[in-house]
Amino acid sequence: MAAGYSSRANTYKMTLPLEHMTILEQTISKFEGLISRAIIVAGFQAEIIEEEIAEISNKNAYSFQMKFVYNENFDQGMFSSIQKGCREVSDQAFFLTPGDCPLVKKETIQLIAMQRGDVVIPSFNYKGGHPIKLSSEVKQRILDTDSKGILRTVLASYERNYVNTDDPGVIMDVDTPDDYQKAMDYYKTKMSHLPLWG
Repeated sequence: MAAGYSSRANTYKMTLPLEHMTILEQTISKFEGLISRAIIVAGFQAEIIEEEIAEISNKNAYSFQMKFVYNENFDQGMFSSIQKGCREVSDQAFFLTPGDCPLVKKETIQLIAMQRGDVVIPSFNYKGGHPIKLSSEVKQRILDTDSKGILRTVLASYERNYVNTDDPGVIMDVDTPDDYQKAMDYYKTKMSHLPLWG
Protein backbone atom coordinates (compact mmCIF):
# COMPACT_ATOMS: atom_id res chain seq x y z
CA MET A 1 0.00 0.00 0.00
CA ALA A 2 1.54 3.29 -1.14
CA ALA A 3 -1.48 5.51 -1.56
CA GLY A 4 -1.43 7.71 1.55
CA TYR A 5 -0.77 11.41 1.95
CA SER A 6 2.46 11.04 4.00
CA SER A 7 0.98 13.88 6.06
CA ARG A 8 2.92 13.14 9.26
CA ALA A 9 6.22 12.77 7.43
CA ASN A 10 6.25 16.41 6.19
CA THR A 11 7.50 15.06 2.84
CA TYR A 12 6.69 12.29 0.38
CA LYS A 13 8.17 9.41 2.34
CA MET A 14 8.01 6.52 -0.14
CA THR A 15 10.90 7.86 -2.21
CA LEU A 16 13.08 9.03 0.68
CA PRO A 17 16.53 7.41 0.54
CA LEU A 18 17.36 4.61 2.95
CA GLU A 19 20.88 3.35 2.36
CA HIS A 20 21.19 2.63 -1.38
CA MET A 21 17.45 2.34 -2.05
CA THR A 22 14.27 4.30 -1.46
CA ILE A 23 11.97 3.35 1.40
CA LEU A 24 9.54 1.77 -1.07
CA GLU A 25 12.21 -0.33 -2.78
CA GLN A 26 13.60 -1.45 0.57
CA THR A 27 10.10 -2.71 1.44
CA ILE A 28 9.59 -4.44 -1.91
CA SER A 29 13.09 -5.94 -2.06
CA LYS A 30 12.56 -8.15 0.98
CA PHE A 31 10.07 -10.27 -0.99
CA GLU A 32 12.61 -11.38 -3.62
CA GLY A 33 12.34 -15.13 -4.18
CA LEU A 34 9.08 -15.36 -2.23
CA ILE A 35 6.48 -13.87 -4.58
CA SER A 36 5.65 -13.95 -8.28
CA ARG A 37 4.23 -10.44 -8.43
CA ALA A 38 4.24 -7.23 -6.38
CA ILE A 39 1.10 -5.12 -6.67
CA ILE A 40 1.80 -1.54 -5.66
CA VAL A 41 -1.33 0.51 -4.98
CA ALA A 42 -0.85 4.26 -5.30
CA GLY A 43 -3.11 7.25 -4.80
CA PHE A 44 -1.72 10.57 -3.63
CA GLN A 45 0.99 11.74 -6.03
CA ALA A 46 0.60 8.44 -7.89
CA GLU A 47 2.83 9.59 -10.75
CA ILE A 48 5.82 9.60 -8.35
CA ILE A 49 5.12 5.98 -7.40
CA GLU A 50 4.65 5.02 -11.05
CA GLU A 51 8.03 6.53 -11.93
CA GLU A 52 9.66 4.83 -8.94
CA ILE A 53 8.27 1.43 -9.94
CA ALA A 54 9.54 1.96 -13.49
CA GLU A 55 13.02 2.76 -12.17
CA ILE A 56 13.02 -0.27 -9.86
CA SER A 57 11.85 -2.54 -12.70
CA ASN A 58 14.54 -1.22 -15.02
CA LYS A 59 17.22 -2.44 -12.63
CA ASN A 60 16.29 -6.05 -13.48
CA ALA A 61 17.26 -6.90 -9.93
CA TYR A 62 14.12 -8.81 -9.00
CA SER A 63 12.61 -12.03 -10.27
CA PHE A 64 9.00 -10.99 -9.68
CA GLN A 65 6.79 -8.74 -11.78
CA MET A 66 5.67 -5.36 -10.49
CA LYS A 67 2.26 -3.95 -11.22
CA PHE A 68 1.32 -0.35 -10.56
CA VAL A 69 -2.35 0.16 -9.62
CA TYR A 70 -4.00 3.53 -9.12
CA ASN A 71 -6.70 3.88 -6.47
CA GLU A 72 -8.83 6.80 -7.52
CA ASN A 73 -10.63 6.62 -4.17
CA PHE A 74 -7.49 6.80 -2.01
CA ASP A 75 -8.96 9.71 -0.05
CA GLN A 76 -11.47 7.25 1.43
CA GLY A 77 -8.70 5.61 3.44
CA MET A 78 -6.39 2.60 3.38
CA PHE A 79 -9.14 -0.02 3.19
CA SER A 80 -10.16 1.21 -0.26
CA SER A 81 -6.54 0.74 -1.39
CA ILE A 82 -6.46 -2.74 0.13
CA GLN A 83 -9.60 -3.61 -1.84
CA LYS A 84 -8.06 -2.20 -5.02
CA GLY A 85 -5.00 -4.38 -4.55
CA CYS A 86 -7.04 -7.47 -3.69
CA ARG A 87 -8.86 -7.22 -7.01
CA GLU A 88 -5.51 -7.94 -8.67
CA VAL A 89 -4.67 -10.99 -6.51
CA SER A 90 -5.17 -14.41 -8.09
CA ASP A 91 -3.07 -16.66 -5.84
CA GLN A 92 -4.28 -18.75 -2.92
CA ALA A 93 -2.28 -16.66 -0.46
CA PHE A 94 -0.69 -13.22 -0.52
CA PHE A 95 1.21 -10.74 1.61
CA LEU A 96 -0.15 -7.34 2.57
CA THR A 97 2.04 -4.53 3.84
CA PRO A 98 2.21 -0.75 3.88
CA GLY A 99 4.95 0.57 1.62
CA ASP A 100 6.67 2.32 4.52
CA CYS A 101 7.80 -0.82 6.38
CA PRO A 102 11.33 -1.15 4.97
CA LEU A 103 13.11 -2.67 7.97
CA VAL A 104 11.61 -6.15 8.07
CA LYS A 105 14.18 -8.89 7.57
CA LYS A 106 13.78 -11.17 4.58
CA GLU A 107 14.18 -14.14 6.95
CA THR A 108 11.08 -12.98 8.79
CA ILE A 109 9.05 -12.93 5.60
CA GLN A 110 10.35 -16.41 4.77
CA LEU A 111 9.14 -17.57 8.18
CA ILE A 112 5.69 -16.05 7.64
CA ALA A 113 5.46 -17.65 4.20
CA MET A 114 5.82 -21.12 5.73
CA GLN A 115 2.99 -20.65 8.22
CA ARG A 116 -0.51 -22.01 7.67
CA GLY A 117 -3.77 -20.20 8.31
CA ASP A 118 -6.11 -17.63 6.83
CA VAL A 119 -4.42 -14.81 8.74
CA VAL A 120 -0.73 -14.93 9.69
CA ILE A 121 0.69 -11.94 11.56
CA PRO A 122 4.31 -11.44 12.63
CA SER A 123 4.90 -9.92 16.03
CA PHE A 124 7.78 -8.51 18.05
CA ASN A 125 7.50 -8.60 21.82
CA TYR A 126 3.95 -9.85 21.18
CA LYS A 127 2.95 -6.72 19.28
CA GLY A 128 1.53 -7.46 15.83
CA GLY A 129 3.08 -5.92 12.75
CA HIS A 130 3.67 -6.36 9.00
CA PRO A 131 3.71 -7.92 6.51
CA ILE A 132 0.68 -10.09 7.11
CA LYS A 133 -0.17 -13.18 5.06
CA LEU A 134 -3.80 -13.70 4.04
CA SER A 135 -5.70 -16.44 2.24
CA SER A 136 -7.90 -16.13 -0.83
CA GLU A 137 -10.92 -16.60 1.45
CA VAL A 138 -9.95 -13.49 3.41
CA LYS A 139 -9.38 -11.67 0.12
CA GLN A 140 -12.95 -12.39 -0.92
CA ARG A 141 -14.27 -11.21 2.45
CA ILE A 142 -12.31 -7.96 2.00
CA LEU A 143 -13.84 -7.45 -1.44
CA ASP A 144 -17.35 -8.17 -0.12
CA THR A 145 -17.01 -5.61 2.67
CA ASP A 146 -18.17 -2.01 2.33
CA SER A 147 -15.33 0.24 1.17
CA LYS A 148 -15.74 2.32 4.32
CA GLY A 149 -14.85 -0.68 6.45
CA ILE A 150 -11.55 -1.41 8.18
CA LEU A 151 -9.28 -4.41 7.82
CA ARG A 152 -9.22 -5.12 11.55
CA THR A 153 -12.97 -5.79 11.50
CA VAL A 154 -12.61 -8.25 8.61
CA LEU A 155 -9.75 -10.11 10.26
CA ALA A 156 -11.67 -10.39 13.53
CA SER A 157 -13.80 -13.06 11.84
CA TYR A 158 -10.81 -15.38 11.51
CA GLU A 159 -8.43 -17.22 13.78
CA ARG A 160 -5.19 -15.27 13.69
CA ASN A 161 -1.86 -17.06 13.73
CA TYR A 162 0.62 -14.74 15.46
CA VAL A 163 4.26 -15.60 14.82
CA ASN A 164 6.51 -14.05 17.44
CA THR A 165 9.87 -13.05 15.96
CA ASP A 166 13.10 -11.42 17.09
CA ASP A 167 12.67 -8.83 14.32
CA PRO A 168 11.72 -5.31 15.51
CA GLY A 169 11.37 -4.35 11.85
CA VAL A 170 7.87 -5.83 11.78
CA ILE A 171 6.61 -2.98 13.97
CA MET A 172 8.79 -0.21 12.56
CA ASP A 173 7.20 2.02 9.94
CA VAL A 174 8.14 5.50 8.74
CA ASP A 175 5.32 7.89 9.57
CA THR A 176 7.20 10.90 10.93
CA PRO A 177 10.60 12.61 10.52
CA ASP A 178 11.61 11.03 13.83
CA ASP A 179 10.69 7.59 12.47
CA TYR A 180 12.83 8.26 9.39
CA GLN A 181 15.80 9.18 11.54
CA LYS A 182 15.31 6.01 13.57
CA ALA A 183 15.17 3.99 10.35
CA MET A 184 18.47 5.45 9.18
CA ASP A 185 20.03 4.80 12.59
CA TYR A 186 18.74 1.23 12.46
CA TYR A 187 20.54 0.60 9.19
CA LYS A 188 23.72 2.13 10.58
CA THR A 189 23.68 -0.53 13.29
CA LYS A 190 23.62 -3.14 10.49
CA MET A 191 20.07 -4.28 11.15
CA SER A 192 20.88 -5.19 14.78
CA HIS A 193 18.16 -6.31 17.15
CA LEU A 194 18.09 -3.06 19.09
CA PRO A 195 14.41 -2.32 19.83
CA LEU A 196 14.42 1.30 18.68
CA TRP A 197 10.63 1.33 18.36
CA GLY A 198 8.07 0.90 21.07
